[in-house]
Amino acid sequence: MNFSLKIVSPDGPTFSGEVESVSLPTAMGEITVLSHHVPLIAVLASGEARIKQGNETIFLSVSSGVIEIRPDNTVYVLAETAERAEQIDLARAETAKLRAEELMKQRDRMDDEQFALVMAKMEKELARLRVGKKWRNVG
Repeated sequence: MNFSLKIVSPDGPTFSGEVESVSLPTAMGEITVLSHHVPLIAVLASGEARIKQGNETIFLSVSSGVIEIRPDNTVYVLAETAERAEQIDLARAETAKLRAEELMKQRDRMDDEQFALVMAKMEKELARLRVGKKWRNVG
């Protein structure tokens, strides 16, 4: 049995359709949602989202947001970023990760809020790299 999944970010919709399941990273660990899941609101973490649709598995990189599982068998994912694996520019993600690593070396010049932002950026870029490489079967 399927349910409706909608994944959106400020850049617009990334996915919308009927699916068998979706696995999402949360602040408390990964959750897998199936049809008629109990209603839930959870914090989306940076990581890999896996959508099972028929014989196909769709991979996305997602970061920071909210997951809402509604009683009407609809799941909404509102993400800061959501990018399909095949659209991830690995070179750009690697460059962004290296920039974040350089910023992390300056920890002593940052307050806690600035450091948390740099860490979030690092987690986002690492997720993009993992998802992009996995989809391409690289590294």
